[in-house]
Amino acid sequence: MPVLVKICGLKTPEALGAALDAGADMVGFVFFPPSPRHLSPDRAMALGAQAQGRATKVALSVDAADAFLDAAVDAARPDMLQLHGKETPERVRDLKRRYGLPVMKAIHVSSAGDLAAVADYEGAADRLIFDARPPAGAILPGGNGAAFDWRILERVETRLPWMLSGGINPENVRDAIARTRAPGVDVSSGVESAPGVKDAGLIRAFIERARTA
Repeated sequence: MPVLVKICGLKTPEALGAALDAGADMVGFVFFPPSPRHLSPDRAMALGAQAQGRATKVALSVDAADAFLDAAVDAARPDMLQLHGKETPERVRDLKRRYGLPVMKAIHVSSAGDLAAVADYEGAADRLIFDARPPAGAILPGGNGAAFDWRILERVETRLPWMLSGGINPENVRDAIARTRAPGVDVSSGVESAPGVKDAGLIRAFIERARTA
C-alpha cells in the first residue's frame, strides 16, 4: 500500500500548487500565530478553495480556543483537524463533536515512555502523528526540523492509522520509512529554503522518494 504523504505549513498558491501537482495526499494549513507558517483567514480561504477536491485539507492548531478554531474552520473548510499541542482526549472528543470532523492528534516523542500516551487517545482520535518533542525553550511544538530516534516506533502498538513527522526531508525519507514502516509521513521544514518558505523542488523530491521507499 502506498505511503500516505502530507505536506504541511503551506502558505502560498505556488507552494500549494507544487504539492498538489506532485500528488500529496494531504495538505496542511497552520493556524498558530507564533509560527512562520501561520495563515490569516483570508489566505486560508483562498488556499482551501484551491485544494478542494484534490487532497485532504488539514487544519493544524495548538491548544486553540473554540472561537479561534471557529474562524479557522470557517475559512479553510478543512477535511480534518490536527491538534499539535497538549490537548487532552476529552478535548479531542469535544472538537470532533463540535465540528463533525476527524481529528489527528500529535504525540511528541523523545523516549519510549512517550508511547504510553497512545492508549489515552485510542478512543478519541481518528489518526495519530508522531513528532519529535520540541527542544527546551522552543516556541513551536513542531516544524523545528528536529528528529527523534525512529527505532522507538518499533514498539508502537495502535489500531489507529499514524504518520511519522519530525526532521524528515528528501534525503532521509526513504530511510525513515524503512526503519519505522510508517504508513504515512508528514513534512514541513524539511521542504523549505527558509522558515515558512516552501521549495517546489524539495516538495517534488520528497513526495517522489516517499512513494518509492
